[in-house]
Amino acid sequence: MPAADVFAAGSTALVTGGASGIGLAIAKLCHDKGMNVLLVDRNADALGKAEQHVSGADGSSAVVTSILADVSKEDYWHAIRDKAVSAFGSIELLVLNAGTGSRGTWGDGDYFRKTLETNIFGVVNGVNTLLPVVRDAAKTKPAAIVITGSKQGITNPPGNPAYNASKAAVKTLCEHLSFDLRAEKTTVHLLVPGWTYTGLTGAITGKDKPAGAWSAQQVAGFLYKKMAQDKFYIICPDNDVSEETDKKRMLWSVGDIVKERPPLTRWRDEWKEEAENTMAQTQV
Repeated sequence: MPAADVFAAGSTALVTGGASGIGLAIAKLCHDKGMNVLLVDRNADALGKAEQHVSGADGSSAVVTSILADVSKEDYWHAIRDKAVSAFGSIELLVLNAGTGSRGTWGDGDYFRKTLETNIFGVVNGVNTLLPVVRDAAKTKPAAIVITGSKQGITNPPGNPAYNASKAAVKTLCEHLSFDLRAEKTTVHLLVPGWTYTGLTGAITGKDKPAGAWSAQQVAGFLYKKMAQDKFYIICPDNDVSEETDKKRMLWSVGDIVKERPPLTRWRDEWKEEAENTMAQTQV
């Protein structure tokens, strides 16, 4: 059966970073499919509004509830697990989406610490705590784990080393989890959004959505489509960047290693022209 069968009425989804952006859109998709939803976020005000938004007014019998938590702290996860099990008895879909995109540079220890703790340990803590619960659910129903990565963790553009490193680690963790569960019924998926209009890109401040950006709802819909095709890597395009362009950029990046070029040549003045010409001619 396709991995998208996890979106089943009566099953339960737990979504971290669920109070806004992509997490909120995925939670709404789950509820629209008849799933119970547990929203996890550290923003109390947004969490209350998100519960109302996900519940909607569609008359669904599916339950939406929430818990305030900092996913970077292991202690919070015991309460998350206990609430999920007591409220619903199971978790069929675990969406580890919470992340932070703060800016900083070398010498700023708080920037590195906050970014790595949230983006990496938000995943590690979630898997370590809830994998047994998801595995148990998979004995009788379709089950899946979705982890949100970033293209910056793959192509590694300069300017935000902690964020890029954290998302590169998330990619590696997700790949290993998929391999380790390959003989089991729980599927694993790495969601890699493109340019998306979320709180990290201006939605909270009320800026209009740029024409090039996707909405969070488009990302959630693309996730569902690719899970229906049983894809692990779910690399979202946007209105500016096609799937073909993404593939060419990723191939150029790994070419730095294979061809023994300096790192990040796409952004080096002496390599930019060659990179652009090569990607323009490359067939993927």
